[in-house]
Amino acid sequence: MSIKAILFDLDGTLHDRAVTLRTWLARHVRQFGLPDGYAERFLELEDHGYRPKAEVIPQLVQEFALPHDPRTLLDTYAGHVQHAVPMAHAHAVLRELRARGVRVGVVTNGWENLQRTCVDVCGLTGLIDDLVISKVVGLSKPDPAIYQLALDRLGVRADQAWFVGDSPRNDIAGPQAVGLRAAWLPTTHPPARRGAGRHAR
Repeated sequence: MSIKAILFDLDGTLHDRAVTLRTWLARHVRQFGLPDGYAERFLELEDHGYRPKAEVIPQLVQEFALPHDPRTLLDTYAGHVQHAVPMAHAHAVLRELRARGVRVGVVTNGWENLQRTCVDVCGLTGLIDDLVISKVVGLSKPDPAIYQLALDRLGVRADQAWFVGDSPRNDIAGPQAVGLRAAWLPTTHPPARRGAGRHAR
């Protein structure tokens, strides 16, 4: 069976979220005069994007005894996507797939404005055929329905496509539940322990 489509995760797969976030954090720390250790603790608490920033930032304010209003610090987070950078070779891979007639889709959890901006700033908009965002479609990874929706929108069957991503739960187990073959990119997450679970991004 020939491959007709490849579905990709966004953060940690096509978008180098780690680099983007560290770039934003450096500016964020300078802007507000935040103490040493703040940036590393932010990264630890936010758990690769799985924990809401509305929980992380108030905890940081408390832990570091900061004088800042948590809402003021939180309001700047949306600007992190203005520093978004693609993963190395992402453009080349997508161009090659499209040159071979393979359709390209992206399935990501998150808010529409942030994820669309991220895709655009990374220069990915013109290289993909469809973008499925959880908050837009009312489904979130790893719900099997979101992968089936992505396949339907591209007009392909599960046995004609692959899913590629960095999360064992969201990008391997989830897609396999609808019959997709899946490829794990170990850019962010370690293999899931038996019985372990995470909240979806």
